[in-house]
Amino acid sequence: MSVLTRDALRAELDSGRVAIDPFQPDQVGPASIDLSLGNEIRVMEPGASVIPIEEDVDYRDHTRLLPLGNGYELGPGETIHGITHERITLPEDLCGFLEGRSRFARLGLMIHVTSAFVQPGVSSHQVLEMSNLAGHPLGLVPGVRLCQLVLMRTEGSAAYRGRFWDQDRV
Repeated sequence: MSVLTRDALRAELDSGRVAIDPFQPDQVGPASIDLSLGNEIRVMEPGASVIPIEEDVDYRDHTRLLPLGNGYELGPGETIHGITHERITLPEDLCGFLEGRSRFARLGLMIHVTSAFVQPGVSSHQVLEMSNLAGHPLGLVPGVRLCQLVLMRTEGSAAYRGRFWDQDRV
């Protein structure tokens, strides 16, 4: 596998094989595409009991959906789900990783605690597992380019069609 750089990213976008919607040309960096925070978040239900970590567990049973509105104060040690404003569509021979941007990581914001992999063949908004590792609150605002998508060519092709392949909401 190899990471796509600016010229390859632009070629994939121009050909329509990769779609970012909405898209602005200045989102493309040297080897990634910046993505912004959408208008919804999911927070853990207060006072939740022990959540079983089992195959059929559904995060929606233990969280509540909130509009991001004018922002959200992410407390120290808190983890929430956000979602990208952009819908990402990949062909079956490209996959990717979502990475935080260093300017925000240096302030304590982690964008993906564990599941940063973007499967080949998806067409969805990407969920962001945002955690505050700082000792102070962080103010999250919709529309800010919080993360970047790094794309790679696969050996062979495959299409993810799991439970989240076409998600529109967090």
